[in-house]
Parts: sequence; structure tokens; C-alpha cells
Amino acid sequence: MDQLEERLAALRIVPVVALENADDALPLCDALKAGGLPVAEVTFRTDAAPEVLSRIKRERPDMLLGAGTILTSDQVVQAADAGASFIVTPGFNPKVVNAALNRRIPIIPGVNNPSQIEMAMDYGPQLLKFFPAEASGGQAMLKSLSGPYRDARFVPTGGIGPRNLAEYLSLTNVVACGGSWMVAAELIADKDFETITELTRQAIETACAIPQPLEP
Repeated sequence: MDQLEERLAALRIVPVVALENADDALPLCDALKAGGLPVAEVTFRTDAAPEVLSRIKRERPDMLLGAGTILTSDQVVQAADAGASFIVTPGFNPKVVNAALNRRIPIIPGVNNPSQIEMAMDYGPQLLKFFPAEASGGQAMLKSLSGPYRDARFVPTGGIGPRNLAEYLSLTNVVACGGSWMVAAELIADKDFETITELTRQAIETACAIPQPLEP
């Protein structure tokens, strides 16, 4: 198990964050940390993403910091320069994977079918984002994939929340789950960081109640 996979396996949940205002970056990180999750995947869905990454890296260096929704090689460079520790993509793009490998920054490419899994693993990564998880067959699909792809490990994201988090985390090929329910846009817009902390704490309690799955 590599270092990134080991750290994500210990945390078990990755908050997927979209921030319109970089001024919210540090309060959000503090809220997540107070709830027990010193990790964030900052998505490049907003123009503020590079500045958000830079501020977190500079002011909260203990956060495990990912850059998500990376679609181009240029965004890989932006994310790496801003201080991201790893890259997450929604799909499998060889150019983006190569850009990350060239920068020696870990990448979790997105997949949702056997062909994409094989292509991604051929480039080296064995830790993969299963996206969109629920729309792509959810837990049943991941169980089916565990047979032929015994070395693949997944971070399912998309449609995961309190109602199904435990079921995903109980799967042997799931390292951690990505989700945004504890960092919903309306909570951030309202600067309701206390609720973010409480939802994060509840998510951690759910995750901790699930025994760490044994290797298949």
C-alpha cells in the first residue's frame, strides 16, 4: 500500500469541496479538522480553486490536500504549483495521467467500467476513483469488480451520503469514500461551519463503526 492510499484508508472519507470564495478556505479546513477529517479534495469547478489550494497549503500545512475535477494537463500544473498533494479526475484521460506522473504527483483517475480500469492500471495507478458511483452500479458493481481486479482499490464518489456510506466502506476494495454532504454549498454560503463540523463528526462516527475490511 503506498503512502497516499494508506493515509486515505486511515481517514476513510474525503470531503469534496467547491469554494467560490477563497476566504472560506481556512474556516472550512478548521471545521473539517474539528470534526476529525484533516483532508479535503478541492475541486477545479470554480475559478477560486488555485488560490484555495495555495492558502490551505500555506496556512494549514497539516491538511491532506487534493485537487479534484482535474480535466487538463494545464490544471495538473496549476494544482501542483498551488500545493496539492494528489490529483483526482472524474474520468480517465491519458494526457492528464501522464502530466501528473511527469510532475511526480499521485493521481487517482476516474473510472466506472472494466475497460477504463484496465487502461488506468496500465499507466500505473491502482487506486482509482469510481465515479459516478451510484449511477454506475454502486456497491453491486464494485463487488463484481473485486473478482477480476484484485489489485484495484477504489474511492467511490457520487451519490454517497449518510444513508449508504457504511455499505460502501464495508467493501474490501474500497479505501475511502468521497462526498460533499458535510460541505454542502449552502452551508458554506451561510458560513455555517459549526454544522459542517457536526456533520463531519457524524460521518466519522459512521466510518469508525465499520471494521476495516480485510484484504480480499
